[in-house]
Amino acid sequence: MTAILSALPALAADRVASPDGKISLDFSLTADGAPQYTVDYRGEELVKASALGFEMKDARGFDSGFTVESITRASSDTMWAPVWGENDSIRDNYNAMTVQLVNRRYGTHLNVEFRAYDDGIGLRYVFPKQKKKRLTVTDELTEFAMPGDITAWWIPGDYDTQEYEYIRSSLSGIRRHADDAHMGNVSSSMFSPTGVQTSLMLKANDSTYLNIHEAALVDFPVMHLNLDDTDFVFRSWLTPGRDGDKAHIKLPFSTPWRVIMIGDRATDILASNLVLNLNEPTKYTDTSWIKPVKYIGVWWEMIAGGKQWSYTDAENFDLATFDYSKAKPHGRHSANTDNVKRYIDFAAANGFDQVLVEGWNVGWEDWLGKEKDYVFDFVTPYPDFDLKGLNDYARSKGVRLMMHHESSGSIPNYERWMDRAYDLMDRYGYNAVKSGYVGNILPKGENHYSQNSVNHYLRAVQKAADHHIMVNAHEAARPTGLSRTYPNLIGNESAMGTEYQNMSPGHVTILPFTRLKGGPMDFTPGIFEADLSKYNPGNHEHKRATVANQLALYVTMYSPLQMAADLPEHYEAKADAFQFIKDVPVDWKRSIYLDAEPGEYLVVAREDKHSDDWYVGGVTNADARNYDLRLDFLEPGATYRARLYMDGPTAHYDRNQDKYIITEFDVTSADTLPIHMAPGGGFALSLDKL
Repeated sequence: MTAILSALPALAADRVASPDGKISLDFSLTADGAPQYTVDYRGEELVKASALGFEMKDARGFDSGFTVESITRASSDTMWAPVWGENDSIRDNYNAMTVQLVNRRYGTHLNVEFRAYDDGIGLRYVFPKQKKKRLTVTDELTEFAMPGDITAWWIPGDYDTQEYEYIRSSLSGIRRHADDAHMGNVSSSMFSPTGVQTSLMLKANDSTYLNIHEAALVDFPVMHLNLDDTDFVFRSWLTPGRDGDKAHIKLPFSTPWRVIMIGDRATDILASNLVLNLNEPTKYTDTSWIKPVKYIGVWWEMIAGGKQWSYTDAENFDLATFDYSKAKPHGRHSANTDNVKRYIDFAAANGFDQVLVEGWNVGWEDWLGKEKDYVFDFVTPYPDFDLKGLNDYARSKGVRLMMHHESSGSIPNYERWMDRAYDLMDRYGYNAVKSGYVGNILPKGENHYSQNSVNHYLRAVQKAADHHIMVNAHEAARPTGLSRTYPNLIGNESAMGTEYQNMSPGHVTILPFTRLKGGPMDFTPGIFEADLSKYNPGNHEHKRATVANQLALYVTMYSPLQMAADLPEHYEAKADAFQFIKDVPVDWKRSIYLDAEPGEYLVVAREDKHSDDWYVGGVTNADARNYDLRLDFLEPGATYRARLYMDGPTAHYDRNQDKYIITEFDVTSADTLPIHMAPGGGFALSLDKL
């Protein structure tokens, strides 16, 4: 397709420009009626001629042979208020152009809708009613033709996971690095040595940044990008279903938006609300039950500490017939009543909202990697977990328990039990669930990011809303702004998080540019004891970050759902540093990205939604960094009590992780603070208005 476009001259063109006029998109048809577009930024071509359209299994005429039937235009400038978010109000200001195409030879109709914002472009396809009532998509032809061999921060294409560290390379270097990127990952369904996942961060030159993603992913597979590295053209590559087809659509139908964020500075990409703006307003008339959550949990002691989710070491296990009353417990089961009470007491004493408990329900003896349709039932507790008593105890302390549903990838089994599981949560007062999809997706042959799987993830969120339950989905499709429409989707994983202890320090400086552009991540920060062998002699890994870095993540990694992931005793041992985790909010009035460069460093300031206090966080990669923090974002004339948590002079991500300095002093908006960030370090700052 790319070669054809370059050989054929463009015919009639039309244009839509951003409200500030800096971004413009031209639409045109080639001589054979193939649709294409280009994007200019500040008068220079940023996205070269790029194809549009589809190939269908059961229809022709969606790729070429078009004529323009009509073009309609619209503009909008409104404000909307998120239920929770980085800002308490967001401006939605764009110019729109919808091109209605007809292929008279085959009698097919296709509309392409474009929206131009000051921070980028959105485009989607709208299939109006026509002779064909249903279509089977075999390929989407959308292209993103880059202006040259530019820089990218990317992870390899994979239909089942985003749990990779990001690689920085030129586009021509993607193929060269691809084999190393795939090494060690459990998934083997990568589609191309030049395939990458969105959100894809790019830098065209010293003063132009762009980011390719998608928005409002509903009833469609996840879009990856396949790179033609001879002319640097990315092409949409949809995750196939178990039948090999990409999507089955019923007309009329609108695809997800294809998104290109554009800015002069790296911070422009971080501040962009384009993905959220391209999603629909909330579907719920009452959102009073949706509350941001700060939580602790029975989790890290299993991930890193050698404890177990399972109750017994049973062999030849079959959940349908196993008798737990006759089973001998192995004694390492963490989700037991006494241990959970310890976490509840700690949460209540330190102002946390909830306590997550993993491993509370039967079935963990034989769950991972087994292609079984019946693994968990989501309603039956282990013998040593007092379901009612613990919930009563938590509520008496002003704390809730957070439910955990690990589906082990068996979507049919989870959907079979979902109503009963949510009913159980209603009965005992749970209002949030952490769901998981570890392992091969069932039915066999389905991918995590296929159309069917995407539809399931949304069904789970919609059904949870019927019960006033908030959802934190792990191993699901990476978010695309659907939290605007369904704000009970308060968290996702869908990236390499804290459970990977040895990730490089630069990872947390890239995630806000990539994975977090679609929605918040349950990254689970706050690890104070970096030497894991101190509480698990069998684990010789280190968490490669300083304590100050871990504090900063509560500001730099936005989420309305923030976990203090370490063990209570580790927080008690560093109560002075733990104070910041107790103080920092999880919902914000205003956020300002002060300075950043992907893969290097990031500095963010946020104003509390419920007070006039500010919080600032900064993180760096493996390089030490001195930074002058200007406080000119504060209210002029006001005085603030500052509490600064900063790396000590000998701190380092591989040694002396717990060397930090805490100082208190008064500041105004006229002050500038000299900040030291150690290798793999950072800083956190609270600013209480006096």
